[in-house]
Order: sequence, then C-alpha cells, then structure tokens
Amino acid sequence: MCGLLGLLTTDGTSDDAVALVDSAMHCLRHRGPDEHGTWHDDDLIFGFNRLSIIDIAHSHQPLRWGPQDQPDRYALTFNGEIYNYLELRKELTEEHGAVFATEGDSETIVAAFHHWGADAVRRLRGMFAFAVWDTHTRELFLARDPFGIKPLFLATGSGGTAFGSEKKSLLELAGAIGIGTDLDPRAIEHYTVLQYVPEPETLHRQIRRLESGCYARVRPGSEPEITRYFQPRFPVRPFAAGREQDRYREIAEALEDSVAKHMRADVTVGSFLSGGIDSTAIAALAKRHNPDLITFTAGFEREGYSEVDVAAESAAAIGARHIVRVVSPAEFAAAIPEIIWYLDDPVADPALVPLWFIAKEARKHVKVVLSGEGADELFGGYTIYREPISLKPFEYLPAGLRRAVGKLSERIPEGTRGKSLLHRGSMPLEERYYGNARSFNDAQLRSVLRDFRPEWTHQDVTAPIYARSAGWDPVARMQHLDLFTWLRGDILVKADKMTMANSLELRVPFLDPEVFRVASQIPLEQKITKQTSKYALRQALEGIVPPHVLHRAKLGFPVPLRHWLAGTELFDWAHQQIAESGTDHIFDKAAVARMLNEHRDGVSDHSRRLWTILCFMVWHGIFVEKRIVPEIQEPVYPVSL
Repeated sequence: MCGLLGLLTTDGTSDDAVALVDSAMHCLRHRGPDEHGTWHDDDLIFGFNRLSIIDIAHSHQPLRWGPQDQPDRYALTFNGEIYNYLELRKELTEEHGAVFATEGDSETIVAAFHHWGADAVRRLRGMFAFAVWDTHTRELFLARDPFGIKPLFLATGSGGTAFGSEKKSLLELAGAIGIGTDLDPRAIEHYTVLQYVPEPETLHRQIRRLESGCYARVRPGSEPEITRYFQPRFPVRPFAAGREQDRYREIAEALEDSVAKHMRADVTVGSFLSGGIDSTAIAALAKRHNPDLITFTAGFEREGYSEVDVAAESAAAIGARHIVRVVSPAEFAAAIPEIIWYLDDPVADPALVPLWFIAKEARKHVKVVLSGEGADELFGGYTIYREPISLKPFEYLPAGLRRAVGKLSERIPEGTRGKSLLHRGSMPLEERYYGNARSFNDAQLRSVLRDFRPEWTHQDVTAPIYARSAGWDPVARMQHLDLFTWLRGDILVKADKMTMANSLELRVPFLDPEVFRVASQIPLEQKITKQTSKYALRQALEGIVPPHVLHRAKLGFPVPLRHWLAGTELFDWAHQQIAESGTDHIFDKAAVARMLNEHRDGVSDHSRRLWTILCFMVWHGIFVEKRIVPEIQEPVYPVSL
C-alpha cells in the first residue's frame, strides 16, 4: 500500500524537479507513514509513501526488477494489494522461470508485466493503481483496477505528465508540468446534480482521472494513450429447476474464497460492521480466518440514526470483539474541513463523516479492515432496482400514449399520490435513471447556479454507458450504470479517502473478479422480487449471516443531517459557511440562504441540496480561496499493528 506520485518529464529530470516531487509527497503522507522516498533516472521521477502490509521488511518502493539477463530493467511504484499474488508467482516461476527476491505482491506485478505485457492487468485479483517504468523502451505503463477501488490522477502539460494518488499533490506540480489550475464549470454542474464529480473529470479542468478498468501508456513528450481493458458484462445463466441450491452454493463459495484471499496480510485484519447483510457476511466469513477478529461501527445518539445495536448483536452472534464510535453533532461539524481536504474533490455523501471517525478508531487497533462495498451493485441490492417491476405496465403502452401520460403528470399538483409514478413511467430508462444520487432538478439548479447550462446534463455521463448495455434487462442496465457512476464516484471514493486519511487499508471482497463473474450470471428474478432485493445472495448466506440480519432492510451509516441542519446542531454552522464563502460567482448565495431558512422552517426538506452546496463551499474555501486551512495531523502509528 502506497501513496504514489510521479513525473515523466519532457526535457529530462533535474535536481529542482526531484526536490519538488519530494516536497509534494507531503500531501500524501497519510497514505504511507512507514516509509518515504524518491527515485529518478533521466526522464522519470517516482515519489512514494509506503504503508507496510505484506512483506514489511523487503518490499520497499520503488521496486526494481528484471529478468536475469536484464537486471533492474523495470521500476515500479504501486498502491494497492494483489490477492492472488501467490498463485501468480507460482505460475510465473514454473512456466517462465521468473526469479523473485521478495515475498511480496509488488514484485509479482512487474514479473507479470514483463512476461504477459498489458494483459497482466486482466489476471490480477486485487485493488491497484500502479506505474511501471521500462528503462529499456523508455515507456511508462499506468493501470487501475477494474472497479476503481484505488485512485489515480493524471495531468499532462508542456513540461510532461504527472500522476498520483491524490489530486492535491498534482496541484503542487502544476507549474512544473505547465498546466493551469482553473476550475471546470461542467464538472461543477455535474457535481451539483450528482453529489460527486464523475470520472474522468475533476473540478480542475486540466487534471483528470485514469478511469477504472483502464491502463495508459506514456512516452516522454507525448500524451497518454488510454485503453479500457475491463468491460463488465451480465451474461445471464438461468437457474436449473430444482438445482437452485447449487447456484447459491456457488455464490457462497466464491465469496468465501474472496474473503480468504483478502485476509492475506502480515498485519492484523479487522472488519467494519453496520447492521446490514453485506458487512455482516464479510465479518462472519473473516471470523473463520481470524478467531480474534475485531469489528467496528459508528452511530449517532439520535433515535433511528444508528445501527449500533444491530451491529453489536451481529458481532455477538459471530463471536467477534466489537468497538463502537458514537459521533456528536459538534464533532461532525468540526471534522468537515479536514475531511474535505482529504477528499480532493467534494463528495456530498454525509455517510463519509461517520466513516472517517470509525476509521480513525479502527486504526488504533488494526492496520487493515474489510468492508461490504459493492454487494448492491453486483447482486441487485438497491431499492430503486425494483422500480422496473412497478413500471412494467407502462411498457405495454404505445409511445404516444406514454408521452401523453407524462404530460398529464405535469398538471398534477406536487405531493399528489401517483404523480411520480406516472412521470417516471412515461420516461425511458435512459432518461429516468442515472444513478443513486440527484440533488437538484433543472428548475432548482437554475435558481442557485449562476452559470447553469441546460445542455450539460446527466446524459453527458450516462449516455455512453447505456450505449454499451443496449438490449440487457433493465436491472442489469441499472447495475452496469452504477458500476461506472455511483460506485466509483461516491462509494469507493469515500471508502478509500476516509480510511487512507487515517493510514488504514480498506479491502472490499465483494469487488473481486471471481465474485463478479458469479454475480453477473444471476437472472433478474433471482436478484429482485416484489418483496426483497439481493434475493440470491440472501439465499446463499443462509447459515453464514445471523437470522436477525438476513432479511433486514439496508441502512448503512445513516446521518441525521435533515434534523441537524434545521436545528441548533448545524444551522448556525451552515449559515456561517454561506455568508463567508467566496463562491458568489458560482452560486446565488441569497438563494442558498433562503433554502436554508425554508429548511429550518419546515417549508421543504432541502437537506440533500444544502449539503451538496455546503461541501463545495468548504472545498472552495480550502483549495481555491485558501481561506480555510484545516489542521492536518502528522500520522504517527506503530508499524507493528
């Protein structure tokens, strides 16, 4: 595990450039407090901060490797973990005669790249963002894992190409590579609608992200050439009548194998535990490999906004030691600037705040945690996935009649029962569904965003994704869309950023190629029913997950944001952020203040929209105005955890 930063120069490296990269690495210190350094040759500079997890004593970075006749041909810097590295090492040794000097997974990547080329990335089971520099061909190879668990930012200018785990470190190199730091207005509009900045965008126009499931080749003085290597498919395999249990067993075995491989580490592994089926399944399976498993959860004192009791019951049922962190409103507000600094770009998901606190608590006890992210996207867990069942009758209406139904819904007063059903039923899937987040509709956005552009819509993001799933069943199309939007834009960003902020490695066993292979073949009726979601997964987990959790509705880490923004807990804080923000050229601050007052007075629930704008205002205060300076603590953790 590593915070990486690199610079492939146009005109050759210099002492000043090396010093600049070394200085910028301070922005990534939380990602690797165990080891720090830089390495360079005539064209390339690598910087790294290492968090030691596997082969602590020997797998230093950048790692040099080469075949026997070309020693030290390659240099690697790598953020992540490869869980099938033992199997790959065995294959590389037996079939290609590869020789290894360490016991870690990093060396496996380089050897695999040497023997299999770019196809090596398709054989890696794990989470990764890495850079391999070939000193013979003078070509840089960058790659990111299929689902986007680990981040990788890119920026190319007249001075070269910079790449790194954190955008803030690339901003430190902006002058050296010849890029500007102006904001991207389309990315701002996308963020305001979706609550996150969709890949490959960032809020800075000239810094992008290497997308999930992609690799890039870069030569000095050239633009990166990007290739997508992972194209998720959902090739349904029907359940044989009377043989359903065989398929449920296949799901359980794939998940158990994934958890076993995700437990590989030379340090203690714990598990996050909410009150839901996903994290409970992971913890229950992890307990089989670590009898002393510690589980962690966070909650709030307000009734109805805490999973603490259910999580504690689950921990007791599987026999795990359990640790709880209760977050107060004052702690919540005080932590926001620091959290947003770690995020790089704002993510307006309030659940990331309790996640930050529980990660901070967990790091006192362990260095690695497992979590249940990805189960909903793979197995059909979101409630919205059941919508095609309720809208099925609309599919039988002629197109003209469906449009008429839509126009009729516009005349029905807001709040009238059935209005939303008629409106959504009149729309094709591509128009009505664009992920699990939407803060503003067009009319609301027009009222607060000064440079609102109606032509910049969610379809900028979703249309190319929907084009790849034409002809699939509607639930598979929604799952596929979420893999490229909500999962990698929100869920995995907050998971990575909030844990690495505390020098804690988070692993997600559901997001494993073998688990995805099994999940992708599940037919529609085994994912969604009128009564439940994730049907096949629930059946597969009978006997693994305690009964009180198996059929429980999803909650996660709910946050009482609606109540706090209307009350004494956060109203004054929100009012102050609006008043002091230098975003007058972006938002109509008077309109935002009216929204806050309406929310307090109970006129309308604006909590989601307000939180989206407030997060941006804090971000702008940190990264643009420099008005807000969070107190970022230096990580000091014992290596022995």
